[in-house]
Amino acid sequence: MKYEIGDEIIVLHSNEEGRVVELMNEKMVMIEVRGVKFPAYMDQIDFPYFYRFSKKPVVETKKPKVFLDNLPKENAKAKSSEIKVADGVWLVIIPKFSLDDFNDEVVELLKIYLVNKTDLNLSFIYKQQFLQEVNFEIHNQIGKFQDFYLHDINFETVNDSPSFSVDFSLQTPDKKKAEHFETSLKIKPKQVFQKIEEMKDKNLPTIPYKLFDTYPDRVEDNKLELTQLANKGFKIYQAQHARQHLEPARSVVDLHIEKLTDDWQDMTNIEILSMQLKEFEKWYDLSIAHHQPSLTIIHGVGTGKLKDEIHERLKVKKAVKSFVNKYDVRYGYGATEIYFNA
Repeated sequence: MKYEIGDEIIVLHSNEEGRVVELMNEKMVMIEVRGVKFPAYMDQIDFPYFYRFSKKPVVETKKPKVFLDNLPKENAKAKSSEIKVADGVWLVIIPKFSLDDFNDEVVELLKIYLVNKTDLNLSFIYKQQFLQEVNFEIHNQIGKFQDFYLHDINFETVNDSPSFSVDFSLQTPDKKKAEHFETSLKIKPKQVFQKIEEMKDKNLPTIPYKLFDTYPDRVEDNKLELTQLANKGFKIYQAQHARQHLEPARSVVDLHIEKLTDDWQDMTNIEILSMQLKEFEKWYDLSIAHHQPSLTIIHGVGTGKLKDEIHERLKVKKAVKSFVNKYDVRYGYGATEIYFNA
């Protein structure tokens, strides 16, 4: 449920602030505004601090206050002409405050939102982790210039250094755009405490983290060639700019052969193993190039040949800090987690 009893809200059509006094069903709540209680749909209200963040600041002018009982009908034509400025995709944290026994203001929990300030309709896979363990996961979609409430985090769990990862893709595929774009964020307890104090001092509504500015273009899989080949039509990139031309990395890679090719039935065991190891090396190299903190390889259980081959290679790779093949509710013992040196 997005709202809880006692939550402060704002009525979107009138900008009047109130609070939630009763949860009626999955779509409606009872709210109280200026001493008057009445039901409202959840899409007709929002959190006041989040509403202020999502709107561009404007020069205030004195206008007569509009109340619910004399609210004019919405001008659909004017609303459709509203100008929206693209400003990337954000992960937004909204602290929920309460009063303790000494009447001091304390943070009770953190509300997590995904905010899409682009003109693209996106699909996403969101994961939140504590100490490398997945605490919350959701697969969903977010429209252009929309926000999406994800979940809450108890404030005391911030000491476990929560991390967030989101794998984006376009709802409508575009040949010119990347198939996937994955980004991650890890916040430290000290950083969160400082930002909350900054919110209080500067009267800020939220703690925003920008995930990306623009969705990346598709990049051709071009190899770095010798300079003298440039005259023959080969693309030459400067080494310091090479990373921006790489394919986006992934945090989880499935090496089951049926995921890699449709023609695996006619392949020998050696050919299958060779293709799986080649795919492993590809995503390992991309993880290093993109400075990922970790990578999960799904190799299955089977005879253990693929797992053993991967483990032998990991033992001699300098970028690997550690790796572990432990039981996971999603993969059993069929996956290995790799952690890289900082």
